[in-house]
Amino acid sequence: MGVTSARTLSLNTLVRLQRGLRTPAAPLLRLPVPEGMTAPMGCDAVAVPARFGPLVMPRLPRVGCVYADEAHWWWLVPSDSDYALEWPTPARYDTGAVVPDAPDLPGLIHRPDGTLPYTPPIPLYLAVCRLTNTTPSWSRPITA
Repeated sequence: MGVTSARTLSLNTLVRLQRGLRTPAAPLLRLPVPEGMTAPMGCDAVAVPARFGPLVMPRLPRVGCVYADEAHWWWLVPSDSDYALEWPTPARYDTGAVVPDAPDLPGLIHRPDGTLPYTPPIPLYLAVCRLTNTTPSWSRPITA
């Protein structure tokens, strides 16, 4: 009798595989990492309506690269910062720092000192939850 080994896939692996199946119909606009900066953890982005942008900024202990146009502001965060988080509406999590529905690439309105472009995702998540009057996902009661 031969020995078989089963490979276990984590939730993280399954999420990445699902993302790889998406095929865009049009060319993608991706927020660039500014020259002189590095993104060793990859980049995703969190978008909020432009009216929330100035309200989020002062609530953050560190602000990474922020891009904006008339409709939205985007914060660069490390890849997979949506893992186990439900970003509240009207925020949107954009995998790969792709900006769907934007007619042009948004402009860079904030660049941090140093070489890392990231805004820490947990303080950003909490700031967006606070502004949208949403209870963070880990604080919600569990229902059966």
